[in-house]
Order: sequence, then structure tokens, then C-alpha cells
Amino acid sequence: MLSGLRVVSFTHFLQGPSASQLLADLGAEVIKIEPPTGAFERNWSGPDAYLDGVSVFFLAGNRNVRSVVLDLKDEDSRRTLDELLATADVLIESFRPGAMDRLGLGWDRIRTLNPRLVYCSLSGYGPDGPYAARPGQDVLLQAMSGLAAATGPAGIPATPVGASLVDQHGAVLGVMGILAALHGRERTGRGSRVESNLLSAALDLQTEPLAYHLNGFAGSRSASGVSSMYYKAPYGVFETADGQVCLSLNSLDTLAGLFDDLWFTEVGEDDSYARREEVNERVAKHLRRRPTADWVTAFEAHKVWFAPVNTYADVVDDPQVRHNGSIVEFDHPQAGRVRLLGHPVTYDGVRPGVRTVPPALGADTEAVLASLGQSQGADVVR
Repeated sequence: MLSGLRVVSFTHFLQGPSASQLLADLGAEVIKIEPPTGAFERNWSGPDAYLDGVSVFFLAGNRNVRSVVLDLKDEDSRRTLDELLATADVLIESFRPGAMDRLGLGWDRIRTLNPRLVYCSLSGYGPDGPYAARPGQDVLLQAMSGLAAATGPAGIPATPVGASLVDQHGAVLGVMGILAALHGRERTGRGSRVESNLLSAALDLQTEPLAYHLNGFAGSRSASGVSSMYYKAPYGVFETADGQVCLSLNSLDTLAGLFDDLWFTEVGEDDSYARREEVNERVAKHLRRRPTADWVTAFEAHKVWFAPVNTYADVVDDPQVRHNGSIVEFDHPQAGRVRLLGHPVTYDGVRPGVRTVPPALGADTEAVLASLGQSQGADVVR
């Protein structure tokens, strides 16, 4: 889809590399600029997860990407970067605001060098404002955006989601902005500056509940475990006699038939939100009486909206996950056999695959410099 586009990536951590990887999956030539010590994610991994010395965190966000090592504080390196950026379609960076300007790579200068360049900045809070200099990290944004305070039952502390979903959504929003800007360039011939940030991503994830709040509808976390401040019961995870199941958006008439319990009909849909704690507790009481397998059969017969509560091990073996080809495998020259999530979208029924494995540090420096008419002996690598 994006073959022929050149992307120069100054990214680290997760938001930026994930955005770059999405573009690389789609065929863009993504050149990751790294310092001689390597990008942060090469030397960090959440649970100290390394495969023969290779960070699993790095592997998760750098497939189909090229690695070039340059010292951004060196004048020769900056001249080389100018040459490279003059040939680029996109620059994507995820430093704190002001860092690229201090390196001489800010928007105001680079757009004079290459007026067709789409310049994308991904930050924690935006390019300026009272929080611009703060560290932006996923769980911090879950906390300050209200997401953590809206999650979990009443009576427990605010609960962050157990994945870096703000980082990942920020990456997707950045890619959306880049693609829109590239489309606009086709009409105007000019590049533009695209900016996204984790705060915007965290708020965007809460479009629905914030719409209720902003328009005067108060909500609160549920004492009985309804997994939304605003939804009717049952909505969330329930215990069975031997496990757990999740229910969503089922009418009280459906519940009456499922449980052979006319109490649900007597409550009526008009009072179902006001009495959602009672509804949830009664559903929980019924579900504890029988094992999960029995309920699955009953759910299917009554067309109940439900899902199993899967562990990651269950997810990997899930028939639909397997059918969709969501997990990719490849052989890495150092890490060995690697399994990761693949590109999340298909195009004409085909999911983009792994063309090149996450690169060794500086693996493409010589080839990229050669394409600019230089050699590695140009003393740009420190």
C-alpha cells in the first residue's frame, strides 16, 4: 500500500515505534535513526524478557524497519540527516517537545529543507502547555485522563487497564494523521505538521462515557461489578460454579427466559438502569449455580451476548484468533523463533507479513549512506 514512501523515524518506547511499524507493515521504507547505544527499547523489556539477549519489547515494535546509527549531536551526522530528510516523505518523532528543535531537526527548519515532508510528532501531552515537559507514559495517562478512575467496581482504588492501550491508540492516531496529510499533499503539493499525544489518545478512548458526563449524566462505579459507570446490568464478568463468563447488553426479557425467572420481567426495562445493582446481583446468584459449559449451551440457545474470560494462553489457542492469523512467527538470527501479534488489518483479504525481522543496531547504516552517495567512513557514526 505504501511502497515508495520513505519514512525517517526518530522514535523510542512504544507509541512512536508502533506507529512506525504500522507504516513499515504497509510497505513504507522506514529508516529508524538510533544513537550508537541503540534506542531505549533495545535495552529494556517489561518483565526482563529477552530472547538470547534481544529485548522482546524491541521485537514487538520494529519489524520491517531499517536501522541506521548516527550521532545526532555531531555536525556531520546532521548534514547526513539533512540529505536523508530531503529524500523523505515522512518524519516521525516521539521525543519530548523541544528536543528536535535543540538538535536542529525541528519543524520550522525541516519544512524549508523539504516542503513536501509530512512531519509527525507524538508526545505525552502535546507540543506546549502546562504539562508539555512532563514524562508521558501509558499508566500515567490512564490515571490523569479519568480512565483508571472509571475502571473496576466501587470501593476499590482506581484501576488501570492491564495493557498499554493508550500508547497503542496514540500510535494509530498518529498513523491516521500521517495518512491524511499524505492524501492532502497529493492535492496541494505541500507537506504539513501532524501532532498526536497520549492525552488525546486516552480521552479519545473514552468518547462515549465522556459524552454522557459532558452532557449532564452522572455515573458512578458499580458496587456489584457492572463494568461501566453508565451501562445497564448485566454488563461485565460473573462467576459460575467452576469459572467465569462475561455478559453484555442483554434485555431483561432475555434474562427472564434464560433463568426462568419472571422477576426480571417485573423490573421492566424502564427501571433497569436505576435498579442495575439489583439486576446484577440476581444474575450473579443464578450464574453461580451451574458450571460454565452448561451456561454456554444455555446462552447460545437464548441468543445471549456472552464471551469466555480467557487468559493469554486461551487467547493464543482461540479458534477465531487462529483463523484470523493474528499471531505471526519468524526466525530471528539472534533471538531464534519469535511469536508476536501481526498487523491488525487485512487488505483484499491479506494481512501484511514480516518482510524483514527487527534489525540489529545499525544494520542498514552502510546501505542507507551509500544511497546518499556516502560511506560509513564519512565519520558520522560515533
